[in-house]
Amino acid sequence: MLSRLSRSRIIALCSLPVVGLVGVAVFAPLPFSVAQPGMTANVLGKNDGTPVITVAGAQTRKTSGELRMTTIEATSPGTRVSLGQVVDNWFRTDRAVMPYDAVYPTGDTIKEIEKHNTAQMRQSQDAATTAALDHLRKDPDDVKVTLRLADVGGPSAGLLFSLGIVDKLDGDGSGGDLTGGRTIAGTGTIDADGKVGAVGGVALKTQAARRDGATVFLVPKAECADAHTNLPKGLRLIPVTNLDGAVDSLIALEKGTGKIPSC
Repeated sequence: MLSRLSRSRIIALCSLPVVGLVGVAVFAPLPFSVAQPGMTANVLGKNDGTPVITVAGAQTRKTSGELRMTTIEATSPGTRVSLGQVVDNWFRTDRAVMPYDAVYPTGDTIKEIEKHNTAQMRQSQDAATTAALDHLRKDPDDVKVTLRLADVGGPSAGLLFSLGIVDKLDGDGSGGDLTGGRTIAGTGTIDADGKVGAVGGVALKTQAARRDGATVFLVPKAECADAHTNLPKGLRLIPVTNLDGAVDSLIALEKGTGKIPSC
């Protein structure tokens, strides 16, 4: 057993490297990314002056209301976050500290990451188009859809792309708008069969949606709990699992009939 004096000396000696390590940790890069609410874009309108959705081979309809895809804005791939930045942002409701690997692929250069995100967006657009045309029972050989959204990567706009195509071509199916004239936002991946998948960053995307005027937010059902975290006032959550269900929910909301799911 150590004596009181020897303990004091040891503590004094040990505290020097500990203080040094803490000092290094505060400034050393950590494998995290800091994210905040990002831009939103109305897929029924234009982005940077170019229509997001254009259709050839079928008549489109004039729409009202908005369908806004949502994003998060994270520290760039080349940025490394320090312990001080983690602590500063940990308890903020308008920021999220996320594992770097959850935001960007590991082991890639910035150019490779950008290429990966662009490829994911392209695959998402193809799947969104296939799902929408299948929902509408339209022949993809006759109807050609082009989707353009500048400076956005990844697959999380898939659901909103599909809904935008449906609204442009068919609306609510009886002459009305799928949006009912509202500003509706959302997020979610989509596959060619219309299945909606989780995306991450939902609590920040709801803030971006409300900031830009949305009153309804479509969220993958698996992320309902995350969407409730710091949910802005005046924003209604509607959970979705597939494109058919999302369309049915929006039509029920527009017409004021039928049961609308909630988180």
